[in-house]
Amino acid sequence: MGSVRARAAAGATVVVALALVAAGTAVLLVLRGHLQNQAGLQAEVAARDVAGQIATGTPYGKLDLPDGEDRPVVVTGDDGRVLAVGEDVRAVDGKPVGAGQGAPGSGPGRSADDEDGDDDGPRLRPGEIDDDVDLRDGSADVGGKVAGYRFAAVEAKDSRGAQATVRAGSALAPEEDAVASVRDAMLIGLPLLLVVVAGVTWLVTRRALRPVEGIRGEMAAITASADLSRRVPVPSSRDEIGRLARTTNETLAALELSVERQRRFVADASHELRSPIASLRTQLEVAVAHPELLDVPGAVVDTVRLQRLAADLLLLARLDAGERPADTRVELAAMVREETSQRVADRVPVRIGELASGEVAGSRGQLARVLGNLLDNAQRHADGSVRVAVVREGEELALRVEDDGPGVPESERERIFERFVRLDDARARDDGGAGLGLAIARDVAVRHGGSLAVRTGSVFELRLPVAG
Repeated sequence: MGSVRARAAAGATVVVALALVAAGTAVLLVLRGHLQNQAGLQAEVAARDVAGQIATGTPYGKLDLPDGEDRPVVVTGDDGRVLAVGEDVRAVDGKPVGAGQGAPGSGPGRSADDEDGDDDGPRLRPGEIDDDVDLRDGSADVGGKVAGYRFAAVEAKDSRGAQATVRAGSALAPEEDAVASVRDAMLIGLPLLLVVVAGVTWLVTRRALRPVEGIRGEMAAITASADLSRRVPVPSSRDEIGRLARTTNETLAALELSVERQRRFVADASHELRSPIASLRTQLEVAVAHPELLDVPGAVVDTVRLQRLAADLLLLARLDAGERPADTRVELAAMVREETSQRVADRVPVRIGELASGEVAGSRGQLARVLGNLLDNAQRHADGSVRVAVVREGEELALRVEDDGPGVPESERERIFERFVRLDDARARDDGGAGLGLAIARDVAVRHGGSLAVRTGSVFELRLPVAG
């Protein structure tokens, strides 16, 4: 039971077994009820035939009674005496019957002169047969052989007004034989059918799960070899397993891209860290040998650059780890006024445009970092003008930073948001940036439910949903 095939086969077998047992029981009950009704109808027909003879005045001794073994008949009078009995009928319900004896199940009858009003129904007139019939099961001894019968009792009055009760039976042996035959057939066929169901379920499940084993084996091989360029086999069927294989390959592709991106990130970070560290080490070694040649401002610049790069790398690591922004409300217009007022050392003064009111949900520190990175980027490329504005468009706030520089070529407007990417002119004019500012800005925007893109050549637009 440790495999899916075994559990599926066992489950299907149990379900089918319960269904067949319930259906078989219902069939047997319906069959038994139908045969009992048929036997009761046959007994009633026989009883009414004899009652009709009595009602037409046929003497009791000359009644045409059916064969006792098939239809045992007992006719009793109003006082319970046996007036007529079928051939070879010796006892009914274990009590002997014979002319002049009391019939089993009979009691004092109603006489023609009975005038009290205690009858359950209308009194019969001479020559009439009661419409009601009393059906019940019993036994009869016919020719020394005791068997079960379905008895029907019908009352009638002869032409002289004497009341008689005709009790005729129909054998239940055919019913019992038919029910037993059906039951035996079910007991034989049910286990065979369950074996077939279990086998078919096992084979179908095995065939359906064969691609899963191929996927599992390939995934185990990929794990052992650490080769993320491999892919699992995709079956030709367009079912759940085929979709599983395709999704697994998509996951492997995303994982391969992530690992490759991580490797490039480590290599680029190592390269960016090597330059300031090497420069700082050289300056310190020169200072040790020749203290008078110590370039303190250069060492400070390299240290600040190293500090900024370490802070950027730490922030990227937190973002990659899934750090969620704080759930606070930030007034973008107020943040823009406060942050721009502190930038007193910018090469190009920052002009403030429209500042629409509105709050966004997120981390003020991270959003201020985005604004600072966009302004730093604009300062590096502007000729003489940098402008920032906040515009409300529907349920979004758009923060736009614009400069009058040459702008970003359309073919490069997505690549500049990759990590450690700097355009050629940016490298020539860069004052120490590592190409992480725009990458950090976009990651923060995405984690705040917004977006960051180049709207036109020199306009960067941050769009965030309005809080609430």
